[in-house]
Amino acid sequence: MNTGFKRFWGFVKKEYFHIVRDPRSLLILLGIPIAQILIFGYVLKNDIRNVPIAVYDQSHDHLSRQLVEKLTSSGYFYIADEITEFDGIEKSFRSGKVKLVVVIEQHFAQAFTTEKKASVQLLADASDANTAKLIVQYVQGVLQSFVAEQNPVLSLPATIDVRSRMLYNEEMSSAYMFIPGVITLLLMLISAMMTSISLAREKEQGTMQAILVSPLKPLQIVAGKVTPYVALSLINAIVILSLGYLVFGVPVRGSLALLMSVCLLYIVMSLCLGILISTVAPNQVVAMLISMFALLLPTMLLSGFIFPIENMPKWLQYFSLILPPRYFLVILKTIMLKGLGLAYIWKEVLILCLFTLGYLGISVKKFKVRLE
Repeated sequence: MNTGFKRFWGFVKKEYFHIVRDPRSLLILLGIPIAQILIFGYVLKNDIRNVPIAVYDQSHDHLSRQLVEKLTSSGYFYIADEITEFDGIEKSFRSGKVKLVVVIEQHFAQAFTTEKKASVQLLADASDANTAKLIVQYVQGVLQSFVAEQNPVLSLPATIDVRSRMLYNEEMSSAYMFIPGVITLLLMLISAMMTSISLAREKEQGTMQAILVSPLKPLQIVAGKVTPYVALSLINAIVILSLGYLVFGVPVRGSLALLMSVCLLYIVMSLCLGILISTVAPNQVVAMLISMFALLLPTMLLSGFIFPIENMPKWLQYFSLILPPRYFLVILKTIMLKGLGLAYIWKEVLILCLFTLGYLGISVKKFKVRLE
């Protein structure tokens, strides 16, 4: 074992012991990811359950009562208000008790059985447009199911039989969408934040100059700072993936080895970005603020985690091209949900490699400037 490697390995061990002896670092590295994966998985959902609705039944016949029972037995809705007059609709909305009002016409059963056509009006509170649209879609689905049950041999001059199937997520579980996004977010934030704080702490404590004048080369200093966090962040990735599978049932249909390899690449890229942040941040507070605000919002809003990139303005779509989380999220969904291999994600993997080399090169260059 040559002298250069001994120095490097000693530097790595020093960094590792410094991390494990600091309870705050261990809390950020291990505690926060577990808490956030559980919070995001349980709280962030785009499916609906137990939505409060009101019913204005003007018919009160056996068929209208069956329709109301169908709505409530679906598990998606419960009756929060029964309206007896038309003016009660606005009052019910103003009270904030309901999200939607189902208006059933007079002589509902007669119209359905004799005229083969009955009317149901849906009035939704669109102050939250996305939620309103989703609720209406659910109600329409229940109504279609009700019609099929009541009149299975409905004869019309021409009909179109529409049968839908949701590939890769047949149950439409929101966890399938949010867990890959949370993994992307946490690995980026935790890895970048911890490494940026690490070097900033060296500056505050006055030990940075001792590191810079040591026999270690700039590349060795950067690698030594990154190496301990690689192992700890990889453990984070394993814990998050395990929680996603065991708690929320998110599968890994593709190669687990490929998935972990790409996670390792993304972690190294994030750590190098953290080192880059630390070279320009004068202290730990600034390093943490840059890591949180410069990475948190873009990762959440522009990576495709919450909002589809295709729905964004063109300039934001172009801006998202410089964000590594965008590509990692595509990789995760391709491997975990679609079960595809490297042939389908090699472009995204190559882009992450370029980001890693770029961040590493700039960080090393800044260290060299300091040494000079």
